[in-house]
Amino acid sequence: MSEKLNSDALQALKIAFNYMPKAIEVTKYEYGEHYKVVLEHIETVKEVLLMNDVDPEEVYGEVNPEHTPNSSY
Repeated sequence: MSEKLNSDALQALKIAFNYMPKAIEVTKYEYGEHYKVVLEHIETVKEVLLMNDVDPEEVYGEVNPEHTPNSSY
């Protein structure tokens, strides 16, 4: 998938990404044998965001600016 998403699809992906667990939270204890698939899904979403010029680390602040602390630098 190398084509860019339209703005509505990209916004929907950003919102969904906010509700996904962080990769560090995905453990075998919490997700059982399925944990590898969950990690792959998270990585796939991050790759699509990056292909659309969106930094996954900045998505939460963009979608939820009222709940994001101001930068300290």
